[in-house]
Amino acid sequence: MAYLLDTNTATYLLKKKLNVNNGLIEVTRRGDEVFISCITYYEIKRGLISIKATRQLADFHESCTDYTKQE
Repeated sequence: MAYLLDTNTATYLLKKKLNVNNGLIEVTRRGDEVFISCITYYEIKRGLISIKATRQLADFHESCTDYTKQE
């Protein structure tokens, strides 16, 4: 099975919400694929840039290397 993360879920992951992070760990442990759309990627990145959240931007960039972007 494959999962496409929406903007809310990606935001919860950045905020390190425990239940969302644990769910994602379980999904990847099962070998399921996790994707992030280019729209979600843009929304998150644009929001972090607008508030000058450089640490969160770096965390987001690092976490995106684990997930494939869908166009």
